Amino acid sequence: MNNEQLIKMRDGKGFIAALDQSGGSTPKALKLYGVEESEYSGDEQMFDLIHQMRSRMMTSPAFTGERVLGAILFEGTMDRTVDGMGSAEYLWARKQVIPFLKVDKGLADEHNGVQVMKPMPDLDALLARAVDKGIFGTKMRSVIKESNKTGIVDVVAQQFEVGRQILAAGLVPIIEPEVDIHSESKAECEVILKAAILEELDKQSPDKPVMLKLTLPNIDNFYSELVAHPAVLKVVALSGGYSRQDANAKLSRNKGMIASFSRALTEGLSAKQSDAEFNAMLDATIEEIYQASIS
Repeated sequence: MNNEQLIKMRDGKGFIAALDQSGGSTPKALKLYGVEESEYSGDEQMFDLIHQMRSRMMTSPAFTGERVLGAILFEGTMDRTVDGMGSAEYLWARKQVIPFLKVDKGLADEHNGVQVMKPMPDLDALLARAVDKGIFGTKMRSVIKESNKTGIVDVVAQQFEVGRQILAAGLVPIIEPEVDIHSESKAECEVILKAAILEELDKQSPDKPVMLKLTLPNIDNFYSELVAHPAVLKVVALSGGYSRQDANAKLSRNKGMIASFSRALTEGLSAKQSDAEFNAMLDATIEEIYQASIS
């Protein structure tokens, strides 16, 4: 674990850029970026194009560690280069942005109102590669759709079990039990979720901290106990389908939470923009999200 990065993540100001769209969500991300499915054929071309988009963002003068604390990469991005350097190495050495890696393999089918993560039999090998490539931490996502206590406790238990495996490899896990913003029982889900997370955190040593990535809550500052918990390095918020404007407004009312936005970060960017237009749009977006994260 890189101590300089740990201190920056704990004390620094800014937010985390989620650049980790996986295979399933890549066509949609490219379409929003102005690249139609008719413009490429096959996964290889698709991943080349999404890497060009991510590289364009990372190399932009707007994208630096002054406002962007960290960036979450897809495994394929970690294995590629940006400006002649490994992606994670480039982020830290050139931009002072802390690199994270998405490690989950997607969601299992819904059961008890939730979707836990699919098994990750090759996780130890992936974590070893991540350490070699200069990754600081990881991210993994589950989804909660109903206020089913059994299901929610299962999600949290799995997240922390895998999180401790990640800590043992020398990386900091971002634990992400997303509550679906369209859930009819979202507020009740959040009550059960917070209690389950606090129970796990109370077993966690503060010298092995975790990060939490949570849906913006119905009640402002509902997660303040998690923000203040000694075993938590940072609580970050996902945009979860809210527009960037709505997500920023909600985030600014939740003290101590910072953004970790994906779609809300790329909103308005287009492959058809000139570099000047692209950089100006990204700069304005980063500034908006930064201000919401430090308020």
